[in-house]
Amino acid sequence: MQILVVEDEVKTADYLQKGLGESGYLVEVARNGHDGQHLIEEFAFDLIILDVMLPGLDGWQLLSHIRRRSQTPVLFLTARDKVEYRVKGLELGADDYLIKPFSFVELLARVRTLLRRGPPRETEYFQVADLHMDVMRRRVTRQGERLNLTNKEFALLHLLMDRESEVLSRTYIASQVWQMNFDSDTNVVEVAVRRLRAKVDEPYNVKLIHTLRGMGYVLEAPK
Repeated sequence: MQILVVEDEVKTADYLQKGLGESGYLVEVARNGHDGQHLIEEFAFDLIILDVMLPGLDGWQLLSHIRRRSQTPVLFLTARDKVEYRVKGLELGADDYLIKPFSFVELLARVRTLLRRGPPRETEYFQVADLHMDVMRRRVTRQGERLNLTNKEFALLHLLMDRESEVLSRTYIASQVWQMNFDSDTNVVEVAVRRLRAKVDEPYNVKLIHTLRGMGYVLEAPK
């Protein structure tokens, strides 16, 4: 299993790399937040060990970036021991929080526990009214008819169905489907929604994708 350690203290990073390596893990080290972000975008890790105080991009910001992309387990390892810091880390999506100085035996036990949990199982099937999605087979039907969607259209519809009845902003949709934030004058989300509607809604009497002006989009069946 591959572990990423994002730690700017050289001695701590080297100690973790050596100890975890001797315990059978493949370990990559990033010395600052930006390098950590680059590695996260380029490679798939089974666990990320993250410091809070990092040059360039701090641990809070990096955790938010991770959670926009995946549910990879994250263990905060930091000298920040106040309760409010621990609460903040967990609320942002960290899976565990260990205070420096630490026992390597305890850290290793926590690492093993997080790795045993694994990522949450993704919902395989969605249904809203007569619209059905089989995620594993990448198959979408409406009224029993197969809809031919592009990869981005499938990802967009998956997001809307997964968050049924929730109003999703353009910024949120862009971050989830395209993994980046678009400038306010970019209409890529509107174009993608329009193309998706042409396949999901226009041939049918009941419309499922709705626009809330100034707020975003929502997929829901009429009540």
